[in-house]
Amino acid sequence: MDASISPLTLETMSIRTDITGFHSRVIGLESRVETLETHMSTIQDRDQDLSYLRSKVTDLEDRSRRDNIRLLGIPENEEGTDVQTFLSSTTTGISTSTQSGPEAPGRSPETPADHCLPATSFPDPQDRSSCTNPRALSDGQARGPYNSRLL
Repeated sequence: MDASISPLTLETMSIRTDITGFHSRVIGLESRVETLETHMSTIQDRDQDLSYLRSKVTDLEDRSRRDNIRLLGIPENEEGTDVQTFLSSTTTGISTSTQSGPEAPGRSPETPADHCLPATSFPDPQDRSSCTNPRALSDGQARGPYNSRLL
C-alpha cells in the first residue's frame, strides 16, 4: 500500500508547490493593481485640474480680446500705421454676415490675414460712428458683400 500512496504524495506536494507559487504571483499582481488604481485616480484628478485651467485660459483670452474688432480676409500689411483711416476705408463694403461664400476662381495668390484692431482706438468709445462714413457704408452695401467677415 505504501507503494501506491507514494506517487500520490509526490503529486500532492507538486500541486502544493504550484499553488504556493501562484499565490505569491497573485499577491504581486494585486499590489500592482492597487498601484495602478492609485495612479489612475491621480491622473483623473490632474485631468480635471487641466480642464479647469484650460477653461480659465480660454476665459482670460476672451476677456483680453473683448475690446477688439477682428477683420478676416484682408491682405498682409494692408493696415499701414493709421488705424482710423484703415478702418474707415476697409469698412466701406463689409457685410455683417458671418457666412463666407465660395472662393472666386480668379482669386489673388495672396493669402488673406486676420487683423485685430483695438476698439479702444476709436476717438469716442460711446460714438463709434465717427470713424465710419454712413454714406460710404451704404454705397458699399449696394455693391454687394465684401470678401471679409466682421466678427
